[in-house]
Amino acid sequence: MTIPFSVLDLAPVASGSSETTALRNSLDLARATERLGYHRYWVAEHHNMPGIASSAPAVLLAHVAMATESIRVGSGGVMLPNHAPLVVAEQFGMLEAFHPGRVDLGIGRAPGTDQVTARALRRQEGALSVDDFPQQLTELADYFTGRDSRGVTAVPALGNQPAMWLLGSSGYSAQVAGHLGLPFAFAHHFSSENTIPALALYRDRFRPSAVLDEPYAMIAANVLCAEDDETARELAKPALLQFLKLRKGDPGLLPSPEEAAAYEYTDVDRLFIEQRLADQVVGGPETVRRGIEDLLAATGVDELMITTSVFDHAERIRSYERVAEVVGLKALA
Repeated sequence: MTIPFSVLDLAPVASGSSETTALRNSLDLARATERLGYHRYWVAEHHNMPGIASSAPAVLLAHVAMATESIRVGSGGVMLPNHAPLVVAEQFGMLEAFHPGRVDLGIGRAPGTDQVTARALRRQEGALSVDDFPQQLTELADYFTGRDSRGVTAVPALGNQPAMWLLGSSGYSAQVAGHLGLPFAFAHHFSSENTIPALALYRDRFRPSAVLDEPYAMIAANVLCAEDDETARELAKPALLQFLKLRKGDPGLLPSPEEAAAYEYTDVDRLFIEQRLADQVVGGPETVRRGIEDLLAATGVDELMITTSVFDHAERIRSYERVAEVVGLKALA
């Protein structure tokens, strides 16, 4: 397979473990996937979720970039309505100044949390609307180019612009990304029903820009590769339970295999999990190969970003190793 493959890390906090371990695991995974030949390594912004440690992407990315040498590092994404555009420009301008040509600034418009936490982040009720997202996005971009009309110089953002991406889980950001001629990343891993329509909107609305002559689309997908299909399905159970509980309004740590086995599932729960599993690429090497090929054929994306949540960190790394072998990545010498 000739397209780039990349990594989305949610910095999972496992039951019985700690945030410190989760963040150290992220650094370990970044180093491992760089050696394996993955193209970029992104972290997500989530708040008030005990099972996700990546609440401050810029801080985590600074450590990831220092722990690696060549892999691109970025946000998947920074939720712009949570932040003053000036602050985001300063943070990512500093990352780009430290690591020129390696930084991606992926921007989303969702809060990445519940509304109570969003209010705590934004400090004012009026800022909760996402309707002003295009204005915020323009303001952010202007800080990197010096076009800000208020005479504010964003240091060190000015002259140190990272690659900007728009992220989405519906059609809105797809249209904005197309209109602005920016690369677009879609959250197939939790909004698979919207993937094809959003990609079609992006390509249909795309206008060439100084950034891109043609559309460039990437999706993030749940992929887990084990020694065989049965083992892979067993390894997937804790993350499936964690997502089930999130959908029930009970976010928590990544359960252990024992906790996943002991959970009292209803028939509705089992149906939800089977539907969730059907949208993922989970299995042994041949199953994963076919699943990735089918996903690429269906979406026609230019790059595939893989996210893998497994209770045991060593098993998570082994999954990325198997995927790298399956898709033919070239490991660094």
